Amino acid sequence: MSEHNPAVESAMEGELALLTPKVRRSPERVAALLHPDFHEFGASGRHWTRAGIIASLAATTEPGGRPVQVSALRGVQLAPDLVHLTYDTEYDGSRAHRSSLWRRTEGRWLLWFHQATPFSERAT
Repeated sequence: MSEHNPAVESAMEGELALLTPKVRRSPERVAALLHPDFHEFGASGRHWTRAGIIASLAATTEPGGRPVQVSALRGVQLAPDLVHLTYDTEYDGSRAHRSSLWRRTEGRWLLWFHQATPFSERAT
């Protein structure tokens, strides 16, 4: 991000919150950040719905676990109510390129779509 953009900053703040164990373990906190029409294509290739990802994160995130490591986080505002983020993650030896679309809905930035594509060191 090369200049101050409150929309991009809000989306980044929400994205980073969703990667912390404290938020991931809380269905209420995750739900507060996801758009009602949220869906995701995960690094596993699985298509996730809003309800499915909320339940899965709550069930699989260990208390006191480490946060996901993030690098190369960038964002651009595509329209007044749409922000696109891209970044890379590493967690337990797995790496992924990630892309998220955040939509402003009723005055709040909510994650509408997310995709993760696994990659190895050789592919970069």
